[in-house]
Amino acid sequence: MPVTSQTIFNDAPWMAPGLTTDARAALLDAALTEDERYSLLHSQWAIGFLPDAPLPDGAIPAAGYVPPIPRLGIPGLYETDASLGVTNPRNARPGDTATALPSGLAMASTWDPGLAHDAGAMIGDEAAKKGFNVLLGGGMNLVRDPRCGRNFEYLGEDPLLAGVLSGEAIRGTQSQGIIATAKHFVLNDQETGRHVVNAVIDEAALRESDLLAFQIAIERGAPGAIMSAYNKINGHYACENDALLNGVLKGDWAFPGFVMADWGATTSVRAAANGLDQQSGEQLDFRVWFDEPLRGSVAAGETQPHRISDMSRRILRSMFAAGLFDRPLPEGQPIDYAAHGRIAHRAAAEGIVLLKNDAGLLPLSGEAKRIAVIGGHADVGVLCGGGSSQVTTGKGHAAFIHAGGEGAMMAMASEAYHPSPPLAAIKRAAVGARVSFANGRYPSEAATIAAGSDIAVVFANQWTTEGADVPDLTLPSGQDALIEAVAAANPNTIVVLQTGGPILMPWLERVAGVLQAWYPGSQGGEAIADVLFGAACPSGRLPVTFPQSTAQLPRPELPGLGKRWAAPFGPRIDLSRAPGFDVAHPEGSDVGYRWFARMGRPTLFPFGYGLSYTAFSYANLAVTGGDTLTITFDVTNTGPCEGIDTPQVYLSSRRGAPIRRLLGWSRLRLKPGERAAATVTADPRLLADFDTDRRAWHVPEGRYEIALAHSAEDFALHSGASIAEKWIMP
Repeated sequence: MPVTSQTIFNDAPWMAPGLTTDARAALLDAALTEDERYSLLHSQWAIGFLPDAPLPDGAIPAAGYVPPIPRLGIPGLYETDASLGVTNPRNARPGDTATALPSGLAMASTWDPGLAHDAGAMIGDEAAKKGFNVLLGGGMNLVRDPRCGRNFEYLGEDPLLAGVLSGEAIRGTQSQGIIATAKHFVLNDQETGRHVVNAVIDEAALRESDLLAFQIAIERGAPGAIMSAYNKINGHYACENDALLNGVLKGDWAFPGFVMADWGATTSVRAAANGLDQQSGEQLDFRVWFDEPLRGSVAAGETQPHRISDMSRRILRSMFAAGLFDRPLPEGQPIDYAAHGRIAHRAAAEGIVLLKNDAGLLPLSGEAKRIAVIGGHADVGVLCGGGSSQVTTGKGHAAFIHAGGEGAMMAMASEAYHPSPPLAAIKRAAVGARVSFANGRYPSEAATIAAGSDIAVVFANQWTTEGADVPDLTLPSGQDALIEAVAAANPNTIVVLQTGGPILMPWLERVAGVLQAWYPGSQGGEAIADVLFGAACPSGRLPVTFPQSTAQLPRPELPGLGKRWAAPFGPRIDLSRAPGFDVAHPEGSDVGYRWFARMGRPTLFPFGYGLSYTAFSYANLAVTGGDTLTITFDVTNTGPCEGIDTPQVYLSSRRGAPIRRLLGWSRLRLKPGERAAATVTADPRLLADFDTDRRAWHVPEGRYEIALAHSAEDFALHSGASIAEKWIMP
């Protein structure tokens, strides 16, 4: 593996003590030659799998590489995917493994900013010690459509929840001295036709939803980079969207870092003037736009020379801010995989959501002497999502099942399993019980084994991946029929779901219990067993709404599905000439639970929902107004065991009109009988509407009603207060 250390020029003018980050970047940028400056503006795809794009000299085989500039002590940029762990695509670095966190939706289900920070720091530590100084994560697009193949990477449907958790993960990653990236900016809410789809949405609605999530994450985490998306927004590609990159991100928000393109997403030299600072994975684009074509654009007067310096200065600034010039990477230092595994284990256990538990069947007790474990390759491992976020763990992958399909991503897509088999973990936990296993290929066989058991635990999987959406929300490969057969044979049937997002459950009324385990990461099997047998009290809360049918969604039919021209494109396609299609967003800012509330539609399971093995009560709700709302309340554990509760505060009415917005939450670990006080202060933007004429947030004067709730549909206590009119700059 190449050595990534660099000489640190402590006596250089830009290293003088007392200088601001901006001053350092400006001094160093002024010292660049023209060729050196342009070398920073485009990165190479560093995998080396394309026949005419071998591994660049000096690169670590990974996602991206920008060569160093030794003359000035500028280190190279060594870029790795992604937000669930340090990836090793197609074993490009033989034998190099990493800790795999559970999926983004699992992390979002914890509702735990501190855990998100620790997980981000864990990934940052592993990345730095492997020689990387740029992490291409975290992913934080809002879940607008539950069929999106990449939802598993993201942090749910609410801008506050996604923004807070992403911001904390970014802050944790950058605490390890590397640059983190928030992606994909913005509205990359489906994978079907992702290179050509045009997301159509009102500006105010976008400000109040997806953009607000990014804004919160940037405020909390200060990422060094933003990665722009593949898709178009209101007719303009994300990578060259002047209104969003120059107008919102760098203008209204004064973002000081740099904007990189997604790999293969740069469509023209216009992107530079319109706000893109770095072309990524240049071999995947139609041309290396940010070298000779960009120089020609400057010579022709189409791009201003000062813009080129602005691009390089932003990149250098982020490198200074992350500490890349102050200390060499700790490459080669030992990684504490055991400690990191404990973080992954905790995230998996606390991200599991207990959706159903009839008659308190769970946790399983010693009375269950015969346990049948069925399906889901539970004897092999736990499922992980596909694409650029797929992590290879310490023991490699336990199994690969080739998925196939058309398109650049699907041609190499395989359903992979981390070697943390739930069956083995269940056998260790079920002391004194006989545990049998059926692979679930034949429902009749599974039903026979279930009928002879006290408990049947069915593992049901839905594999999703970058580059493809799922056509509907059913479980694939006949698993719904398998669950029906097992439930008919044994009323004590528990279903453990490993899915990339919400699914339908036609068998729900016939099973006794349901655990949503998402993709639980490198310690997933052990975490599932912990929850099943009560070593961990379930505390997860849904970060997405589970609909009753796809007919309830804003787009009942997935746009572009089945159209040949909507398939993902391979390398060096001229996307400017590719046919596309529009996708309307009638939900606007009312994403997920807000859409269901607005339309009065019942859900299968609401946003924020999750059961526990204990119980909690709320009291002493008080709300004060003024510039914003401050909500105080008490929470008491009234049940039999220690547990974690996540009381949620929603705006339920504004000036007499119904509305549904998450204003905040608290997360409390309480022993039986213990009471704790909590305070939530609302971000005023969540009380406001965005005024596009004044380009500011407007909080109208009046009374605001709130609900203290167990979920977006289960309100426990109500109160309210008055707010003075307020304008907030964007």
